[in-house]
Amino acid sequence: MSRDKTKVVIERTYRASLEEIWNLWTTKQGFESWWGPQGFRADVHTLEARDGGTLHYDMVADSPEMVEAMKKMGQPPSHAVRATFSAIRPQTHLAIINVIDFLPGVAAYESTIDVALSAVGDKVRMVVTLDGMHSEEFTGMQKEGFTSQLTKLDARYT
Repeated sequence: MSRDKTKVVIERTYRASLEEIWNLWTTKQGFESWWGPQGFRADVHTLEARDGGTLHYDMVADSPEMVEAMKKMGQPPSHAVRATFSAIRPQTHLAIINVIDFLPGVAAYESTIDVALSAVGDKVRMVVTLDGMHSEEFTGMQKEGFTSQLTKLDARYT
């Protein structure tokens, strides 16, 4: 299978501490508070924020509009996500390798989310780099979805 080699880079600066932003990525409560595009939520089952640690959660459509949209696409309203923390440097860097195995007709593959955090005065700069997906179209949808979920943090930390 050919992959879109594009890397999607999304940057944000938040009025928060490094610890606050780090905890959004590395604790069950933090992750569940914002993960998933608008209309979705994450129900975390396992989150072991260490090198080689497990991240398992369900991505759940939680608005009537998204449940209906998933139904129209022939998709269930939720799917299990399996991932592994492949790098952890407290409050500065983490990487998560997701197994993309929920797309009908697409062979399972891995996709990495790389997160770099740095203090900028009383704010935190977050740079997220996403691996391209299996097609240019899905890479575009991935960028749109990730940008959508960041609106939850944009509202909280601006």
